[in-house]
Amino acid sequence: MDAMQRFIDYISAEKRYSPCTVKAYVSDLAEFSRYMAETYGCGLLDAGRDEIRSYVVFLVGLKLSESSIHRKISVLKTFYKHALKNDWIPVNPALRVPLPKQGKRLPVFVEESRMELIEERGMEEGSRQEGEIGFDAFRDYLIVEMFYGTGMRLAELIGLLDADVDLAAMTVKVLGKRNKERIIPIASDLIPEIARYRELRSALGLSNPCFFVTRKDTCMSRSTVYRIVKSCLRLYTNLSKCSPHVLRHTFATHLLDRGADLNAVKTLLGHSSLASTQVYTHNTIEKLKKSYQKAHPRA
Repeated sequence: MDAMQRFIDYISAEKRYSPCTVKAYVSDLAEFSRYMAETYGCGLLDAGRDEIRSYVVFLVGLKLSESSIHRKISVLKTFYKHALKNDWIPVNPALRVPLPKQGKRLPVFVEESRMELIEERGMEEGSRQEGEIGFDAFRDYLIVEMFYGTGMRLAELIGLLDADVDLAAMTVKVLGKRNKERIIPIASDLIPEIARYRELRSALGLSNPCFFVTRKDTCMSRSTVYRIVKSCLRLYTNLSKCSPHVLRHTFATHLLDRGADLNAVKTLLGHSSLASTQVYTHNTIEKLKKSYQKAHPRA
């Protein structure tokens, strides 16, 4: 078994990285492996600091974004850290490799007024239809509301089981990255909507253990959920980026705007580091600046 496959097995079985993360690691490592073979005629474990620096130059030439380049080199650092630990190499060649500077990008989020409009229109649409069409419309609306109401990730939502949603306790149990469970409170407004969704699902005789299901009684796919959210956000907002993660950003931003504790938001989001959560405070600060400049007599 080669070094790359051993590493993939390690992050899959021992580190318990999500399937999506593992897939990204495989892609990035395979890409660098091809670069090494085609440019230098050697393999992953033969790379030195100079080869990785030339790879960075190659990626810049492809006009990849700074964040994409940083991610790819981060994958290499993790791979070579594992290789060094197992004595496959004498040093980690990916350390201290110069990288293009990343500009600060604020997370994209939906304004509160837009989210209120989505809720109003979504409820109307879901209530107006009947039968299977009514089920689809109400389910799609609830998917958007669950993302916004809990801040969960796409993988977490499609992996949600019906048994994980406890209306009596007003909580939802989420299986996050690296199989870490966390409990997220459910807003009181969502309780009757979840109960209504379950009624519609039962009326169609659907019994799949997944919480969100299709009318064919199968679990929802990533692509279908992504499309549902994208269609909704494009209909009610002017955002250039319309994805489930935007609703996660919106969840965090609105909580912090209303004075939520940063550590509490970190726990709700399932972040391992507070630094990951602090990025949302920049949106709040920008909002404060605008309010200050608009209202202060000397601004």
